[in-house]
Amino acid sequence: MKYDYLIVGSGLFGATFAYKARQAGKTCLVIDKRPQLGGNVYCEKVEGINVHQYGAHIFHTSNKEVWDFVNGIVEFNRYTNSPVANYKGQLYNLPFNMNTFNKLWGVKTPAEATAKIEEQKADAVAALNGREPSNLEEQALTLVGKDIFEKLIKEYTEKQWGRKCTELPAFIIRRLPVRLIFDNNYFNDKYQGIPIGGYNKLIEGLLDGVDTMVNTDFFDFKRSYNPSKGLWELETCDLQLETPEIVYCGPIDQYFDFCNGKLDWRTVRFETRIEDTPNYQGNAVVNYTSHDEPYTRVIEHKHFEMFGQEVYECPKTVVSEEYSTEYKEGMEPYYPVNNDRNNALADQYRQLAAQEPNVIFGGRLAEYRYYDMAPVIEKVLNLWK
Repeated sequence: MKYDYLIVGSGLFGATFAYKARQAGKTCLVIDKRPQLGGNVYCEKVEGINVHQYGAHIFHTSNKEVWDFVNGIVEFNRYTNSPVANYKGQLYNLPFNMNTFNKLWGVKTPAEATAKIEEQKADAVAALNGREPSNLEEQALTLVGKDIFEKLIKEYTEKQWGRKCTELPAFIIRRLPVRLIFDNNYFNDKYQGIPIGGYNKLIEGLLDGVDTMVNTDFFDFKRSYNPSKGLWELETCDLQLETPEIVYCGPIDQYFDFCNGKLDWRTVRFETRIEDTPNYQGNAVVNYTSHDEPYTRVIEHKHFEMFGQEVYECPKTVVSEEYSTEYKEGMEPYYPVNNDRNNALADQYRQLAAQEPNVIFGGRLAEYRYYDMAPVIEKVLNLWK
């Protein structure tokens, strides 16, 4: 069977590409190795609650074109991300703002908070003696000082990356949001929310009318490029395809058979349970910033879509503990490890990708870059302009 595009992966890059291609009169087949569509935004309904199976996803953007596009598929709600940090039982608002500073130091005005931060930074800045910070710890201390670093950054970051802050590059934390206002909204973006009915509604809308196959691994195909036809010819025992172009959203090193070596990833393990209470922690996201707890955060999924009395009309709740860990074969890769080795190796693979005929590499895995959701969609929209 002939298609204009074979799209490998049904996450936001692949699904949005399929939507735009269909609008342009092109035919697509979308395949995914998982048993469901949607990539990491897939949700499963449990006790009437949309559970984010692959971690919390909060859509935010200042790009009106992107916001109008996704709302043209499904209406988004008014959810505002306001996480809380739990350090040894003490709760602090995130991002770092006047509520945080008041809890830490008792300061009440922006001027008092600024003076306290400068006081906290002074020793770290002096210790550098004019040189640039050489690791994450030095960088963070020069940005926000000792108290915020030790309570809200250090141990959380070490759990997240599995490495000491002194072993992590400074650029990971080159910018820290410090807001001298009493505002717990984590994002600066103009638009923010969750699809009403969950992210599955968004994926279903994007893939409406598009041929899809799940439980189908691209690397189970026999792949070959037929230059005489100018087509990719892909076949398995029960499927034969001809497609002139491939949109590839899988790991970039795997596409090239790891010819230059394997890229490193961090991944996340989830322990999800049902709690027999309508309101377990009072917030969608609580970060645990101490080594006292092995997990990095706890997500209470109902708070993404239920507000006010709705929370109590649903008698149970679903919570997920998130454990950051090193990627091993068979796990889902989540976050690129942006150290010198991996950045250099990723550049080698990107150079190979740029020379690959009739293949578009797109998304977090295929580009070895961390992306929020909105920039992924924006990138696809720009491809079709």
